Amino acid sequence: MSALLSDLGMAAAVFVATNLDDIFLLAAFFADPRLRHRSIVVGQYLGIGALVLASALAALFALALPAGWVALLGAVPLLMGLSRLWALRTETFDEQGGGEAHRIQNQEHKAERGLGSQVLAIASVTVANGGDNIGVYVPLFASAIETIALYALTFAVMTGVWCALGRSLVNHRLLGGAIQRYGHVALPIVLIALGAYILSGARVLIR
Repeated sequence: MSALLSDLGMAAAVFVATNLDDIFLLAAFFADPRLRHRSIVVGQYLGIGALVLASALAALFALALPAGWVALLGAVPLLMGLSRLWALRTETFDEQGGGEAHRIQNQEHKAERGLGSQVLAIASVTVANGGDNIGVYVPLFASAIETIALYALTFAVMTGVWCALGRSLVNHRLLGGAIQRYGHVALPIVLIALGAYILSGARVLIR
């Protein structure tokens, strides 16, 4: 039971860390009167599903690696986290919610014109913004293949929660500003912890 709760906690933490920016992506979508809410939700699920599927397939291919070597993939999220942590020292964060929302909406409109579908347009934008997701999910899945189904189920539930949060942020700019100012701090911490956790499985290589 404790192992299950641990895996659920890890899945939720990883989803939150890798999809904080998606809250603002969704808020920008919901703020666009030309987009149907159903299309936004379905498109978001398709986008996240595509990222999880691609990561799961890559993790399964990683099974061909000798025992212990898969754990070295933990260096990817670790380095990502360290890089982002370093960036926090030099980066200046200011409130540009309106400009960012406008940029996201333009991105979605271009995709919609090319694909002819709101659902596919939103899914494509979600996938395009999911580079970090794959970089984290692949080593995580590869280190524990048996938990992929649990992670996928947790991510599905969290995607629904994210859609609800994105919709609520349309009318709660104060809350959105707070998340935008401080939410980015959580990502490097979670990435570093996750990378260290996965890398711990490589101890078998030095025995």
